[in-house]
Amino acid sequence: MVYGEYPYKIDKKNRICIPTDFREYFGEKCMVCRGLDAKPCLYIYSMEEWEKLDLYIKSMPIATSRNVRKFVFAGAAKLEFDGQGRLLLPAHLREYAGLTEEVMVVGQSDYAAIWNPEKWEEEKIICSPE
Repeated sequence: MVYGEYPYKIDKKNRICIPTDFREYFGEKCMVCRGLDAKPCLYIYSMEEWEKLDLYIKSMPIATSRNVRKFVFAGAAKLEFDGQGRLLLPAHLREYAGLTEEVMVVGQSDYAAIWNPEKWEEEKIICSPE
């Protein structure tokens, strides 16, 4: 499982660090795709969780899943962690999520999300129980 919020910076080569505990959960490779939240973010899945998501979406009627398939799978990227635990985020995903210099890496139990810090703060307010 992955949990917690971690602030990071995108380096000059467009790489971000991922917390050590998260890397252990994801393994050497992971899938990154557009997040399904109302505000743009990215989701990181282990290969095992990605396969579960793939099977779940495939099990849906095509009329229901057509747009989900386009949104999730078309922009997805299979990424490998470098020796220092960083991921090189593709430009189209960075642009989609509005990621520039700083990011928040947020654990979501069986996946992680990468957020623009301002959007993450807004999202936390919306989700607040108060």
